[in-house]
Amino acid sequence: MKFLAITLIVHRPDPLTGVRKSTHERFREVLGNALLAEELGFDGFGVGERHERPFLSSSPTVVLGHLAALTRRIRLFTAVTTLSLLDPVRAYEDYATLDHLADGRLDLIIGKGNGAAQRELFHVTPEDQWERNAESYEVFRRIWREDKVTARTRFRPELTDAEVWPRPYQHPVRVWHGSATSKESVDLAARYGDPLFSANVTHPVEPYAELIRHYRERWEHYGHDPAGIAVGAGSAGLCVARTTQQALAAYRPVFESNLAFQRATGLPVVFETLEDFAERSSALIGSPQQVIEKVHRCHERFGHTVQHVPADASGLTDTQHRDSLERFQSEVAPALRGDIPDPPFDWGPVLAPPDPAPVPDAH
Repeated sequence: MKFLAITLIVHRPDPLTGVRKSTHERFREVLGNALLAEELGFDGFGVGERHERPFLSSSPTVVLGHLAALTRRIRLFTAVTTLSLLDPVRAYEDYATLDHLADGRLDLIIGKGNGAAQRELFHVTPEDQWERNAESYEVFRRIWREDKVTARTRFRPELTDAEVWPRPYQHPVRVWHGSATSKESVDLAARYGDPLFSANVTHPVEPYAELIRHYRERWEHYGHDPAGIAVGAGSAGLCVARTTQQALAAYRPVFESNLAFQRATGLPVVFETLEDFAERSSALIGSPQQVIEKVHRCHERFGHTVQHVPADASGLTDTQHRDSLERFQSEVAPALRGDIPDPPFDWGPVLAPPDPAPVPDAH
């Protein structure tokens, strides 16, 4: 099993102090968390893309480009690239450039994105966002694979023998499809034989498990080998402590702050108590053994081989946050790596096979 730390760069007051860091401080915190993730041995670090409050993740290519210069080993992920809002040609240029600078350490997780404010900002409607996402992905993936592209498009100017530079480093970049609530993204992933990443953060596991079952069915419908399926899954929170009681006590201010935010903004409240949240959500809160058992229960439903955890403290103190991540990597991750297989592909760069050596002339 592989492990990612992911941030959406949420910019809200600290649940304990009520103080909100400056924008500059928040970005520096993200950089520090990425370096910590690499230091502790995480396999990947992801940065989201949102274009509305309370997020600062409107430019993941810039953040990941800086992280490419600061890190050496860890793979860099988008979580997610909102292709329904983006020009696929411009998105290709940015990510192909980033991939060269990262020496092929880039994976993309794409999706239509969430939020009415960012749809309005980019003049995307709920009715056309899925079509935009599918069209943008078709153009994006063709540019990554073809030197010249001709495409009849609805949502951007058509392409005729278009050359887009730079040409890619990875052949091609690995693209995961982020899945939260709809079968459209699941079907798109299955159609192209791409891996799926289940958000798995808002509700209990059942609706996410149903979408993953649908993905597996559509995968076989499109004629792909079931052995090639790869699924990732998110977690709604992380706090690993020596005992369950210590973990719940540390995480309670975080939960209560999130609950108050949901109620104040009119978001649906799914879990009314911390105890219910720790039991039925995807959050990994408890002792190491408790967290190991919970990931195993999710794996029984999802068959996932990649697990993400939140990269941010999100209200934990800096000491609690580091201790939780260290305990996760030293006591939880080794057991899960031994019990659950890795994805069915190499974790490194997706490089084109070398040209065959010339055959010597027998004469």
